[in-house]
Amino acid sequence: MKAKVVVAYADRDPMKGVETPGPHQIYRNPRVEVETRELGELHPDEVRVEMLYAGICGTDSHVVQANPETGYIRCSAPLRIPPEGRIVGHEGVGRVVETGRNVRHVRSGAIVTFESIIVCHYCDVCRQGHFNQCRRARLLGLEKDGLFGTVVDLPSMLTHDVSEIADTDEGLRAAACVEPAGVAYVACQNTHVSGGDVVVIFGGGPIGVFSAMLSKLVFGASQVFLVEPVKYRRDLAAKWCDEVYGLDEFFDNMPKKIDVLIEASGALGNVDRSFKALNANGRVALLARSGEPLTLNSVDYLITNALTIVGSRGHLCGAFAKILTLYKSHRMPMWEVVTSVVDGPDALADMLRSPGRILDENCKVLARLDGDGKG
Repeated sequence: MKAKVVVAYADRDPMKGVETPGPHQIYRNPRVEVETRELGELHPDEVRVEMLYAGICGTDSHVVQANPETGYIRCSAPLRIPPEGRIVGHEGVGRVVETGRNVRHVRSGAIVTFESIIVCHYCDVCRQGHFNQCRRARLLGLEKDGLFGTVVDLPSMLTHDVSEIADTDEGLRAAACVEPAGVAYVACQNTHVSGGDVVVIFGGGPIGVFSAMLSKLVFGASQVFLVEPVKYRRDLAAKWCDEVYGLDEFFDNMPKKIDVLIEASGALGNVDRSFKALNANGRVALLARSGEPLTLNSVDYLITNALTIVGSRGHLCGAFAKILTLYKSHRMPMWEVVTSVVDGPDALADMLRSPGRILDENCKVLARLDGDGKG
């Protein structure tokens, strides 16, 4: 069987003088190509999936986007681009067309969405149930070939059967958004958002908007403020926020007491600028990766007020089930963050080559990869 896939390439050229470089200091001159590849024999523990929708994450565009000052890619997440390239993409929904001989929990014909963290189940962290922090984790679309293809082979352990909600296009689009919604859910859990909290979210991309949606509709925050420089994204997020602000406008009108701050933009300087507005026992979650350092000028304030700063990665440990239950209960309108749908791998690659279109004109962009997008 042949598949049309979107592949990222880059030159491996680690920066001189950097002792332990990240991907944004290893790979330069990125490029994206559309190729036709032959699928080999299916692994016994994998499933072959005909993709219906795939979602573009900011991380995907950062893999193929160069920093104009250095020429290196912008992605600082764990990543390996082999000489044969990396099929990117880690959000989406598709139809199972074949199962490996060891696969029992999903059948051919099922509509499935996917986790994006491949865990080992055996390290000490996994044994404690903290799968998002698996020591041997591999990330789909970054360290293993991902979802940007017409047909893809994937570890069956990543699949969640969403056939129940896939009978409408709305349901398919929602299913394609479960992964980023799960990331937002874990961030709300990690910051213990609860009734009466004042929540500030930096970043109006999909994860930021989902964080606002969950804080307001599910976790019971009393006030939700979202800060985003792009007006299009502010207007979209306003439905689930008490106020939306541009950056300067927010710092001119910042709440006197913030209980939870969710940083989903990658502009870490905003954490320090907001820090002294955090309430006693305030919580900060850092989600977005940018490779920037976090600088705090108010450590005494942190100590006195028992503030918590937590890194938040992942969507495992039950978040998928929670999100799907909330969707079925009409409490999580995930499809509403979808602002554009492009048709086919070539249009998907073109969108990746034009990150400004994603940032300035959209929130969540989906690619329809089956020809007509119908389930």
